[in-house]
Amino acid sequence: MEAVTFAGVLGAIVGSFLNVVAYRLPRHESLITPASHCPNCGTPVKPYDNIPVLSWLLLRGHCRSCAEPISPRYPLVEALTAALCVGAVLAHHSPAGVALSVILILLVVPAALIDLEHRIIPNRITGLGALLALAVGLALDPGGEPTRLIAAAAAGGFLLLAALAYPGGMGMGDVKLAGMMGLFLGAAVAPAILVALLSGVSVGAVIIARKGAQAGRKTAVPFGPFLALGALVAVFAGQPLVDVYVNHFLH
Repeated sequence: MEAVTFAGVLGAIVGSFLNVVAYRLPRHESLITPASHCPNCGTPVKPYDNIPVLSWLLLRGHCRSCAEPISPRYPLVEALTAALCVGAVLAHHSPAGVALSVILILLVVPAALIDLEHRIIPNRITGLGALLALAVGLALDPGGEPTRLIAAAAAGGFLLLAALAYPGGMGMGDVKLAGMMGLFLGAAVAPAILVALLSGVSVGAVIIARKGAQAGRKTAVPFGPFLALGALVAVFAGQPLVDVYVNHFLH
């Protein structure tokens, strides 16, 4: 119970920081300075107005100083990150499984937000993620590292081929994100990629159905959020899905 509570509180606090990352990183601004402030009036946010989720509710979604509306995305990201971290603790029983899952969640959330808004996945996220995955994996589960390295090469290589074949539909940021996911998920990256592809195709089909074939094909849809969705599915159900496939199709 203590671990679950800690994961929820940590997830909410870090989720607040992830909002800062998603806003500042693509704008090449410092993640540390200046302190959180209202983008409209520039007034620094007081500590008691910076409590995840709760402060937004108490302020009714407005800046205390100038009454500028504050996007509901902020508390939603905080609450979602907290819930995902709690779920990761409940879903995994080994220190390596919990640590790798929580760190992956904290990386794919800002990656998806940034890609949705700016159509990029910063190297600072995927590069940091790769280093963290290697460090945590080697420290807590060195025996599983070869599998994770193979999974990273396979996932990144698969999307690299897709990017080379269809350069307009896939970018190198997606390739790097897939490779990073493999370092965290190991064999479970396979269902993650499958979920990403299926969800991406489904959304594309809906867009074409609504806009028509010609206009739909010209609509740019970032793939990073679908990879993030696949990563989250794999965090909670990836290994069971791999086991089902192995037991039913390879035996």
